[in-house]
Amino acid sequence: MANLKEIRNRITSVSSTMQITAAMKMVSAAKLKKAQDAITAMRPYAEKLTELLQNLSATLDGDIGGEFTKQREVKKVLVVAITSNRGLCGAFNANVIKEVKNRADYYTGKQVDVFAIGKKGNDILTKTLSVVDNQSQVFDHLTFENVTVIAETLTQKFVSGEYDKIELVYNQFKNAATQIVQVEQFLPLAAIKSDKKVS
Repeated sequence: MANLKEIRNRITSVSSTMQITAAMKMVSAAKLKKAQDAITAMRPYAEKLTELLQNLSATLDGDIGGEFTKQREVKKVLVVAITSNRGLCGAFNANVIKEVKNRADYYTGKQVDVFAIGKKGNDILTKTLSVVDNQSQVFDHLTFENVTVIAETLTQKFVSGEYDKIELVYNQFKNAATQIVQVEQFLPLAAIKSDKKVS
């Protein structure tokens, strides 16, 4: 049986752990607030960009859009799975992974490959699907330039005829507790519905 001194030491240890946990919680809350503020600040820009794309896509036809709007018989599909590099985030990654598998089932009989952006998606999807690339390192230095490189890589895969269709599967941010899985056609370009919501 523990003596009084041991009990006091345990109480002190637990108190110290509680203080550290409280400090970590405050740091996490500050980081979350910063991320939410960044998303909120980007929304006006994203809304204007979506409006421009709506206006542009409304005028597109096979001749004007050229190689980016070319509708080919779909034999080869590339699904871009966007997850996080870390876990402990509820269904954030699991929902995207589930939807990627659903897309693979939807295209049964066709070649379906996965382009992973995020370590968690890559680690799980490589067990059951064909993952042809993994760009998890982009989250280490998430800049416009690094994302542009990925976008150009995907575009080239479509233009070259390597894939007939490219889809994005990702989480749309609603609030800190809720994200909605989205499936979006990346290429070929298609007219955007005027009621499409901005992520």
